[in-house]
Amino acid sequence: MRAKITYIVTAAVLVFYFVLVGSRGVLLIQSGTPVTVALGIAVLILPVIGLWFLWKNTQFVRRANQLAAELDAEGGLPVDELKRTPSGRIDRDSADEVFAKRKAETEAAPDDWRTWFRLAVAYHDARDTARARKAMQRAIALHDGKPLPLP
Repeated sequence: MRAKITYIVTAAVLVFYFVLVGSRGVLLIQSGTPVTVALGIAVLILPVIGLWFLWKNTQFVRRANQLAAELDAEGGLPVDELKRTPSGRIDRDSADEVFAKRKAETEAAPDDWRTWFRLAVAYHDARDTARARKAMQRAIALHDGKPLPLP
């Protein structure tokens, strides 16, 4: 719940920032000189890119949460079997062990979105965010029956 609140607050702050920057872009365009119009258009591009990125990221998180809820209802969420350091951080060797197990499961059933979801969690636990995201995108695509992203 805390992560959801943090995400909502961050998104709200970003939207406020985009509106603020966008209004400055409009003011520059309204000035009417060629230089300010060009700058105004350039300034308006930034909020458009930011809003697109925020939208795509929100859709990704929403879909990943839907898969997590579905997997939880099936009783298939990965169990936290990771060892932790005294400070509470995940032990690297433990994360590597679990990752090897999840990778083998995924290789045995490459068309099952559940194995890709669990592999994404293992990547995340191993602090490999880029691969975790790609594995989750693959899980979402398999679940939805869409063309798979390239590995």
